[in-house]
Amino acid sequence: MDYNATSPLEPQVIRAISEALQDAWGNPSSNYIAGAKAKVIINQSRESVARMVGGKAEDIIFTSGGTEANNLQGEGHQNGNYDLPHIITSNVEHDSVKLVAEHLQKDGKADVTYVPVSKVTACVEVEDIVAAVRPNTCLISIMLANNETGVIMPVQEICQRINSVNKQKDRLRILLHTDAAQALGKIPVDACVLGVDYLTIVGHKFYAPRIGALYVNGPGTRTPLYPMLFGGGQERNFRPGTENTPMIAGLGKAAELVTCNLSDYESHMRSTKLYLEERLKAVFKDKIHFNSQYPGSDMLPNTCNVSILGPTLQGWRVLSNCRRLLASVGAACHSGSGNRPSHILLSCGVPSEVAANALRLSVGRGTTKADVDAVVEDLRETVQLLEEMD
Repeated sequence: MDYNATSPLEPQVIRAISEALQDAWGNPSSNYIAGAKAKVIINQSRESVARMVGGKAEDIIFTSGGTEANNLQGEGHQNGNYDLPHIITSNVEHDSVKLVAEHLQKDGKADVTYVPVSKVTACVEVEDIVAAVRPNTCLISIMLANNETGVIMPVQEICQRINSVNKQKDRLRILLHTDAAQALGKIPVDACVLGVDYLTIVGHKFYAPRIGALYVNGPGTRTPLYPMLFGGGQERNFRPGTENTPMIAGLGKAAELVTCNLSDYESHMRSTKLYLEERLKAVFKDKIHFNSQYPGSDMLPNTCNVSILGPTLQGWRVLSNCRRLLASVGAACHSGSGNRPSHILLSCGVPSEVAANALRLSVGRGTTKADVDAVVEDLRETVQLLEEMD
């Protein structure tokens, strides 16, 4: 139950990758048949990924993953003729956004405002973002959905308000980015409806391989984009390097599946999560605390962040004693950060002793009620064991 960390490959995705490995091994920049075949697959995948996020094929830049995509868009701070560009982001972003901002600030290349999320809704407030805008603000980066709480951020409303700001006379345009890693494959995502300039796509969150893409609304024309690498000119010079055809093929096939089946995926995950929450409440009663239920906030259909209250029931202790449950206490990339409570949960107003006991349970397309029953029973036995040991 850790699908927010990663997901397995769909069988059709594995098939697409295997066929590309076998049949499209040529260099996509070559003129002969093997290269042309690879080029066709890449172009088809670009169309499929664009369709999934409501963009055009020319708006998609393939990358190695979400981290590279977030770093690539971070170069948008070069927009405008400011002595010191100003960036706005939230205090619950993924490290691949947060650390880019910190790096730019440390090097004196940008000033950064970290807008805190509300301790009531765990959501960034639109008015707080607008209030943080300065004359030299050039980039706003707010994730579409949080990977730990499952809270969906009001990105569309932020974009609408900032577009009004952008219409002011003599105002250089503020660029808008959202990291959609946790949203894709779970809820509808349309870059044009949202109104963003950049949108980060992460394959391994929606049953694709570990590859990604960056949606850019008219890269290099309407929206500035600066390469981090220099080489052979692939991806229109924005991301050079011979394309990884098999992985791009897999990303394209996974995007097709999302476009065709999203409503089924979403409804299955939502009903499974609700069943999980019901079973946890029935078994643990007043010892359960949900860290992913906030009044007035929209939530991902698959994410259940929960603490089982008790002095010996820290999340890491519970998970290390479970026999069947595979989950995490927070973002998988922070699993080596010791046993400290998640700074994301603390930022959302969860008390420290509750946050220390947090388990992030995230269900997937194939999670069944039988799986939920097995997990809840595993947790019940583990909690009983730990309390008896105390």
